[in-house]
Amino acid sequence: MRRAWGVLIVGSVLGLCVPQAAPAPQSAAPSQTAPSAQRALLDKYCVTCHNQRTKSGGLVLEGLDVSSPPDHAEIWEKVIRKVRGGLMPPVGMPRPEGDALPALAGYLETSIDRAAAAHPRPGRTALHRLNRAEYANAIRDLLALDLDVAALLPVDDSAYGFDNIADVLGVSPVLMERYLTAAWKISALAVGSASITPAIETFRVKSDLSQDDHVEGLPIGTRGGMLVRYTFPVDGEYVFKPHLYRETVNIIRGLEVAHDLEITLDGERVLLARFGGKDDEIANYLNPTAAGDELERRFEKRMAVKAGPHSLGVAFLKKSSAPTVELLQPFLRERIDPITPVGIPELDKVTIEGPFNTAGPGASPSRLRLFTCKPDGRTDSACAQTILSTLTRRAYRRPPSAAELERVQDFYRQVRRKGGSFDEGIESALRFVLVSPQFLFRFERDPDTVAPGAPYRINDVELASRLSFFAWSSIPDDELLAAATQGRLANASALEQQVKRMLADSRARALGSNFAGQWLYLRNLKSLRPDEDVFPDFDDNLRQALQRETELLFETIVLEDRSILELVDARYTFLNERLARHYGVPDIYGDQFRRVDVARDERRGLLGHGSILALNSYANRTSPVTRGKYVLTNILGTPPPDPPANVPPLDEKPGRVASMRERMEEHRKNPACAGCHKLMDPIGLSLENFDAIGRWRTSDNGATIDAASTLWDGTVVAGPAGLRTAILNRPEQFARTATEMLLTFALGRGLEYSDMPAVRAIVRDAGRQNYRFSSLVAGIVRSVPFQMRQAGDEAKQAH
Repeated sequence: MRRAWGVLIVGSVLGLCVPQAAPAPQSAAPSQTAPSAQRALLDKYCVTCHNQRTKSGGLVLEGLDVSSPPDHAEIWEKVIRKVRGGLMPPVGMPRPEGDALPALAGYLETSIDRAAAAHPRPGRTALHRLNRAEYANAIRDLLALDLDVAALLPVDDSAYGFDNIADVLGVSPVLMERYLTAAWKISALAVGSASITPAIETFRVKSDLSQDDHVEGLPIGTRGGMLVRYTFPVDGEYVFKPHLYRETVNIIRGLEVAHDLEITLDGERVLLARFGGKDDEIANYLNPTAAGDELERRFEKRMAVKAGPHSLGVAFLKKSSAPTVELLQPFLRERIDPITPVGIPELDKVTIEGPFNTAGPGASPSRLRLFTCKPDGRTDSACAQTILSTLTRRAYRRPPSAAELERVQDFYRQVRRKGGSFDEGIESALRFVLVSPQFLFRFERDPDTVAPGAPYRINDVELASRLSFFAWSSIPDDELLAAATQGRLANASALEQQVKRMLADSRARALGSNFAGQWLYLRNLKSLRPDEDVFPDFDDNLRQALQRETELLFETIVLEDRSILELVDARYTFLNERLARHYGVPDIYGDQFRRVDVARDERRGLLGHGSILALNSYANRTSPVTRGKYVLTNILGTPPPDPPANVPPLDEKPGRVASMRERMEEHRKNPACAGCHKLMDPIGLSLENFDAIGRWRTSDNGATIDAASTLWDGTVVAGPAGLRTAILNRPEQFARTATEMLLTFALGRGLEYSDMPAVRAIVRDAGRQNYRFSSLVAGIVRSVPFQMRQAGDEAKQAH
């Protein structure tokens, strides 16, 4: 059956609207510097290394015509990047005085930008499949269903730092089978299908999630446990079964005293069970396995639940008579302790079984979103047409053609002809829509009137999709789609209003989880595993808190339209009690995050966030090299070259353990390492007061930490504050890095040298507004690469 559905996916096509005229390009400011002066500068300071014989870095500037930079724009863009980053000439080589280098960069930029304005090269993005995050958000906005797509679809490949790059979002038979499976499950959930049978869903507590303290979202006065957000498919009865954690010999700890386990649904208590203590005969059984199984039967709760999303909570009451466990450090993970019956009970997993005694589909949010009318027997066909036309328009991100709508409706009609119900017919049609290429892919077709290789403006409907997947990682809403179908996005003012509206919408938080999560490597925190012997109190509670702090900072900049520079210099941050204690900040209580002023200068901005510092450390120590590379790559946009093969490790001689600075100095004596390390090490060493999990310290291996360093351009920095000041002395460089990352994410392709004029224009215009986030996004949305596309060289495709 599902294979037959798979055949229907292949061959579907998408029509396009007539393209609109391309916007007139803006000319760059004229240059005031003569080519001869630039040639003399290059010959004196650059050609020594970049000549036909040495070809340092694979770059040859000897004899290159500097009178017409656009003729060799790809080469000159490399020069511009190094000069603007202060990396050329390299460390230790003679450098010109005054403004000679900025003048060279300005001369090259002006000439290249002027040529790009006259002859735009917007680039071309391949056919774009929705990635996993986009698919989940599209299902949420289309059907009001929040699903764990990680259980439905595999992880997407990444390129250029992001997983929404069209070139690597391939399709395989296995993936299509997963899409088919997902479509069957999602359509059944959305409709509340009568075919849904009882099943068991298991939710496990992370092994390093602390069970000693309150878990966010659970009732105040509880400790440990977990909160499960679950979409119940239909009205019916469900069974909740908590299971306690057992040691390898099936011991449930802490049963010598009484405990209370509470189950809540949407915050309301539905069960309170006491267990343990001297009067509990079951808890005192000699057979721990039998005792545990019978004990857990007390925790089972069967009850009727309405269809839709609900929050199931399981936790222990903190007011129980359990003794306080003495821990070596405040948040030491209990599960790494030796096997012992002493301690406190911990939750291991929760299962949800059902539905039983189904009482109908109910009035779930997904049914309310999907069923925009109610059939009464006489109007079934008209109601189905209303539902499916609305669904198809939203799912395809454009008005469907008559043929497309007819095909969707035919799935409904086939079910009804075979005696199926109205709901079953809608479910079948929805299933087809969810596996249709028009839903799974973002199509942009070249108009027949455009010559191969020529640039053209994409139509408003395609522009709406680009904008919504950029800002929301999801489909356009009805307002944006209406503006697109009415041709209003061609108006610059109307387009800007849409951008501001969308960035103020809560869906723009997707920029934090999807864009910032990848740009800043926050997604990598889930695999962070500090050495348990060195950092015994690092657990999942802290991991989540570190990630949330940085996400909230980025979300604040987006939703409050603040300057992107605040990522580097924010005088505020977001803390809960767990993270506040980690940082040594007093008077912060509870698991709720709240915005607080940064009292200590070193904690301002990303360079003071434990997430960034821990991500760029080893499991048992800091890594100035990794931290330096991170700043060069993600903050300054000037990544160092890849390391040579067989790089020797840091010298770990027996006896006195040297400080990190001493070991790095020894490492730089190797000529193969010295060049790059002169760039990275000073940055990393300026952050050495932060340990491998982001705590402040003043000594390393008994030696006082010296965080003073001299950067590659001669700038002296003293600790994190000095490094931050050095970065902000060139605000346009960080703004350019952020813009390049945003543009890559927005386009779904890697940037090319031909995109650099657009980047410079965006940064230049945003600078007039102190690099407010909306100014960067608005600049991207009105840029040539975002609004235009280059026609392919292949023969015109039939519609």
